[in-house]
Amino acid sequence: MMLIIAEKPDQGLKLAAPFSFKKKDGYVEIPPQPMFPKGALLTWAVGHLCELLSPEEYDSSWKRWSLQTLPILPDRFQHKVTKSKWKQFKTVKELVHRKDVSEIIMAGDAEREGEAIIRIILTVAKCSKPMKRLWISSLTPKSVQNGFENLLEEQQTRNIYYEALSRSCADWLIGMNASRAYTLLLQKKGVSDVFSTGRVQTPTLALIVKRELEIENFKSQPFWEVLATFNMDDKVYQGKWHKEGESRLEDADLAKKIVQFCKGKEAQINAIEKERKEFQPPFLFNLSSLQATANSLFKFSPQKTLEIAQKLYVKGIISYPRSDSSFVTKEEAAMFPETLQKISKLAAFKNYFPLPMSSVMNNKRVVNEKKVTDHYAIIPTEQVTDPSKMSDEEEKIYSLIVKRLIAAHYEKAIFDYTTIHTLVDGRATFISKGKEEIQSGWRKVIYGNKKEKEKDEDEQDLPSLADGEKGIVQDVNVKNGKTQPPKRYTEGQLITVMKTAGKHLEDGELTKVLNKTEGLGTEATRAGIIGVLKDRKYIDVKKNQVFATNKGKLLIQSIGPSILASPEMTAKWEQRLNEIGEGKASPEEFMEQAKRLSVKLIEDAKSQSEAWSFDGMDLSEFSRDKGKRKGRASTGTKIGKCKKCDGEVVDKGTFYGCSNYNTIKCNFTVSKKILGKSISATNAKKLLAAGRTDEIKGFKKGEKVFNAALEWKEDRVQFLFEQK
Repeated sequence: MMLIIAEKPDQGLKLAAPFSFKKKDGYVEIPPQPMFPKGALLTWAVGHLCELLSPEEYDSSWKRWSLQTLPILPDRFQHKVTKSKWKQFKTVKELVHRKDVSEIIMAGDAEREGEAIIRIILTVAKCSKPMKRLWISSLTPKSVQNGFENLLEEQQTRNIYYEALSRSCADWLIGMNASRAYTLLLQKKGVSDVFSTGRVQTPTLALIVKRELEIENFKSQPFWEVLATFNMDDKVYQGKWHKEGESRLEDADLAKKIVQFCKGKEAQINAIEKERKEFQPPFLFNLSSLQATANSLFKFSPQKTLEIAQKLYVKGIISYPRSDSSFVTKEEAAMFPETLQKISKLAAFKNYFPLPMSSVMNNKRVVNEKKVTDHYAIIPTEQVTDPSKMSDEEEKIYSLIVKRLIAAHYEKAIFDYTTIHTLVDGRATFISKGKEEIQSGWRKVIYGNKKEKEKDEDEQDLPSLADGEKGIVQDVNVKNGKTQPPKRYTEGQLITVMKTAGKHLEDGELTKVLNKTEGLGTEATRAGIIGVLKDRKYIDVKKNQVFATNKGKLLIQSIGPSILASPEMTAKWEQRLNEIGEGKASPEEFMEQAKRLSVKLIEDAKSQSEAWSFDGMDLSEFSRDKGKRKGRASTGTKIGKCKKCDGEVVDKGTFYGCSNYNTIKCNFTVSKKILGKSISATNAKKLLAAGRTDEIKGFKKGEKVFNAALEWKEDRVQFLFEQK
């Protein structure tokens, strides 16, 4: 008899669905039938039933956090049963050792992590029975039956287990050692908090902090542009002045002079350039592109998109969602006509039919077996479902996936781009741009009748004009603006930044590695990494924008140039892990390298900590008396002399206020938080003693972030900006 072990209960029931079965406590029984002549038992994990031992379970001296006990380097990694999941583990173990069970079918998700979850359970349960592997990309009855008919031999997927195990053990080493090292070293600087580091989370955080600092340190500069309206025999269009491609002027007076020069002058079209551009349909979705698109359109977090897609997968209506490929094999492409025929009958999609192309079998942008890794692209299965009968969230994600497949069967989109160069009085040059849609193609499916969201603000509908045509400057004026700081990442953009982190490397070979291995993290882990950064208070997400917190900035400033914060380390690790998965590298050698790296990271942290300086950073929220400041115990501390009555200003808990309020009603106060920034006691003392604070970075008003000092002026606290 076979014992089938799935990764999760809902997945297990889907695997049993094509066959008759009886439910038991923690498993199901499948009676004898053609697929299983002796019958079968099917049970499941509940995700990770087992976990790596904690440091103190290897060595009791590792329980206490101390620099003297670092590095933590177990001789051999071991797993234990997670306490909360002991009951299900016991069920699985008993089934594994049943005498009538002769073979084990590993049926976790068909990827590295799913491989590791089941194999680790079997290792802890001391299983010595023969094993095979079920490897499928969708949970439709047809796919499940086909998978059981074509089971893989255990050794065919053994290397990806070694890869997953090496990844988790090495990440444990880096996390345990670097986290303790930085937490303890920062404590020596008076920072009382726990800091977590990780091979993927820390380089990701470094990218977010880098963008945050670019925004904070950005100096906005004014500029002026000259805009003209031309009239060529009653054909009117607009143009923007430029010189050698630069349209922005730093001198307002010069802009005014250009306006005066151009007023009422003769204008002549100097050149007309036309270019036709063709845009191919977008690739089918992998998880990253689905997450980025759903975040852009619906503001869904990457984790939410993954959870919705997982539900659709378990229902059997889309293929495996944690895919890193945007392509399918010919086998899947052969099923598209049947699936699309069913889709064409649904009200939500019938307007896109009939399809311009009946098949994509020979389209390499869709069908490319060389670019299909563990799984093919995320596609709707033949189990087509009416989205109107789904929840709103499921309808949105399912429709995105269906429309991508439909769009792949459409023609390219074609646009004509026109650039007109206009010369005023033989001297001043203006440029005008226009765009005309010649063929909507696949855009009809993706965008419908909506105007293009990303249209350039300079583009306009141009009249029919000829080279050399003459007219006049009908109107001309100055438009002023300010340079804008870089925009914060959205969560969807952050997924893309993680996936393409290679562009942040200078080493060309490492860039190729990251491009090949899909950047920081994997399709399955990126959403979780962002979740970890949120949970550990390193980032904050407001209105879909990702902000780095003071804690995140403090950690990255502390880590500095260490390889821990660089995509370079991830690139090297991903390269070696990929080789382990392919059977080309030794897991044992990799773990020895991970141990050496752990030692180096601790040494680097110790040496760098000697030069740490956090001048300009408000560390009050991390000080040891942080808990006291929140309660009444911190109130009453003297800060300085009142600017209104010369009384004592004291800490009042949420603000600094005059102690004479009760006697002479002096209402002098300074809030401890102004526009999102904490005002430390140190800055409050400087405000009272010198009339102003040092410059404080990161005040936030709406979308605007700025730096300013605080000063006491005109009987109130005001912002003081650095003189340009």
